[in-house]
Amino acid sequence: MKSFDAAFERVSAPKDLLWPGDRRIAVVFNVAYEMWTSDATSGVGPMGNVLAGGVFDPNADSYGKYGASVGARRLLKIAQRNGVVASVLTSGMVAEHHPEPIKQISDGGHEVVGHAYAQNFLSPTMTADQDATSITRTTRLIERATGARPEGWISPRVTSGPDTHRRLIEHGYSWHGDALDDDLPYLQRYPEGDIVAIPMSIDFNDLPHAMRFGRTPLQFVEMFFDALDAIQKQPAETVILDVFAHGHCYGRPAAAWAIDEILKRCAAHDSLWITTRSGIAEHFRANLSDNPEDIRRNP
Repeated sequence: MKSFDAAFERVSAPKDLLWPGDRRIAVVFNVAYEMWTSDATSGVGPMGNVLAGGVFDPNADSYGKYGASVGARRLLKIAQRNGVVASVLTSGMVAEHHPEPIKQISDGGHEVVGHAYAQNFLSPTMTADQDATSITRTTRLIERATGARPEGWISPRVTSGPDTHRRLIEHGYSWHGDALDDDLPYLQRYPEGDIVAIPMSIDFNDLPHAMRFGRTPLQFVEMFFDALDAIQKQPAETVILDVFAHGHCYGRPAAAWAIDEILKRCAAHDSLWITTRSGIAEHFRANLSDNPEDIRRNP
């Protein structure tokens, strides 16, 4: 079994890293704007599971389609109302079939993040050529829709293949979010070049919150602010908090209000840096440490 992106030099964030304005907590609002190919469906649905045995499930299919047709756009309107810039994880299929909304998202100041051609394109399950084609095609479609190449990439399931990061470097990507192994960004140095890994915090994601644990939108809000209050009372640390909303899950009216409440209250917190992953990557590179103690070879 091939190890995950084994041969890179890792450059950690400076030990004294602060966010702009000497803030300690960065908040990123992530919107999943996703589509599946015609032979695949969302892995979850309102019935709690999809049909077994590889049978195509129209219920899960229709549930997943809500995100691109309605839900993600509602979430972006919420961000706009609250003056929050979002990181929008965008399937290549969305840019292909809904280019005008993607153009509007980009023109509105949000960042459009590459998210594979379709949500069922999982890099570890694909050949090298299939993974490369997904990256190439997604990048081209987003650039065609927005007029600019995307700077960042987050794979479906936040799961890269063995050489995905190298391919992203070759396509000019500045950062990726396919990491869960740290609290702060770090630089990956490959023979092909450098890319910033910006770990995804996993605590405030609507899909597992609602579908796996069966919690309510009110609990989503309470959990976020309970954690924020507790973090601010702990010894000072520099951290990233992700709020993750999928168009087909919390993009629906009965839950979207919870995202509105979180963004509204975060926007009123001057102690928080509300930003995008590209903003974090830019700040990290500007403060990159040259201290040899911060550089280590990935095992």
